[in-house]
Amino acid sequence: MAYPGYGGYGAMPGQGMQMHGGMMGGPPQGGFPGQGGYHGTFAAPSPAVNDPMWGYFTAIAGQDGEVDAEELQRCLTQSGFSGSYNPFSLETCRIMIAMLDRDMTGKMGFNEFKELFTALNGWKQNFMMFDQDRSGTMEPHELAQAITSMGYRLSPHAGNAIMKRYSKGGRIFFDDYVACCVKLRALTENFRKRDAMQQGAVNFQYDDFIMCTMAV
Repeated sequence: MAYPGYGGYGAMPGQGMQMHGGMMGGPPQGGFPGQGGYHGTFAAPSPAVNDPMWGYFTAIAGQDGEVDAEELQRCLTQSGFSGSYNPFSLETCRIMIAMLDRDMTGKMGFNEFKELFTALNGWKQNFMMFDQDRSGTMEPHELAQAITSMGYRLSPHAGNAIMKRYSKGGRIFFDDYVACCVKLRALTENFRKRDAMQQGAVNFQYDDFIMCTMAV
């Protein structure tokens, strides 16, 4: 299978976080309780405290100063990131954390949280760009265009398999689209690490294959 020379998260060039009134949405009106500061036991380095996202992060993080899947789900649901107040998929939240969970805690620290929202902003903008009928969902041809725009070169067979995996009633909702993007990114990165000669083919040991595919 061919794969792109692609090292990003689906963001178009020049995209970044928009904290208020933009793609990220920000917390609901009035903010989360305690948004102005963190009163738990976690002490952040001073550079983080001065970061504009620090208050948003500490309002979501638990007493351990990290964000787990349930906390991330509440954050994305309450901020209306997916365009509605329907619960954002918990499974998608789990795989987003797994994508960035370098210390294997099952949670995100502040830097991982920032990295995730940069990725989410890019995916959101890409989703809206190809949701041409503004239905809030993607049809199969729109999903194929979005995947191609991110640099992935997939066969029609692979594209059909993705559509079957992530569609509901023949359409892709935003949280399922995010799950698809996370999976493509993680599997492509794992593949590229093993394809040192960039030949588009690698050999996997069974245990290695299970670890790569089950991690996200």
